[in-house]
Amino acid sequence: MQLALLLIAAYLIGSISFAVVVSRVFGMADPRTYGSGNPGATNVLRSGNKLAAALTLAGDAFKGWLAVVLAAAIAPAAGLDALAVPAAALAAFLGHLFPIFLRFKGGKGVATAAGVLLGASGWLGLAVFGVWLGVAFTLRYSSLAALCAALASPALALAFGLDNNWIISISFMSALLLWRHKDNIKRLVAGQESRIGSKKKEA
Repeated sequence: MQLALLLIAAYLIGSISFAVVVSRVFGMADPRTYGSGNPGATNVLRSGNKLAAALTLAGDAFKGWLAVVLAAAIAPAAGLDALAVPAAALAAFLGHLFPIFLRFKGGKGVATAAGVLLGASGWLGLAVFGVWLGVAFTLRYSSLAALCAALASPALALAFGLDNNWIISISFMSALLLWRHKDNIKRLVAGQESRIGSKKKEA
């Protein structure tokens, strides 16, 4: 029962869409109505408001980190085992992908996954960010950078000594990130994906 409540709370935290919240605060159009229609920082950036995009990115990452930190604080006191925190991390990530507040149509989860990884291990989070940054800087594809970071995450988690529960949770997140980027993968293969800084429409 206590584990179920923890997972529900983590899921609800993850379900908060900062793309929608920030856009409303700034008096902007709902990000689901333009660009790719994805409620995430990349699509908010297409509005031209860099501050709103930055706040969306920070908010989505923060909720992933917060879910992990809160779960880590609550689980021992509630007598929950080592599975609880990685499970809560996955629940928060699923909340972003399938938010109850947006009729289960959420974002791709890159920023929220980054926050989760930072919560699991600061060094792991920084290492995965390094992979993303390296690919994004050299090849100028945000989607490819996210895919490479997702693929590297389980191996890096293992290298940094996270336990099997975390490895499994992170592997599930990585698989879901790849699935959410399936259209980007098709465009990358076809040479049709927009690069960072390009004004060409991308999803």
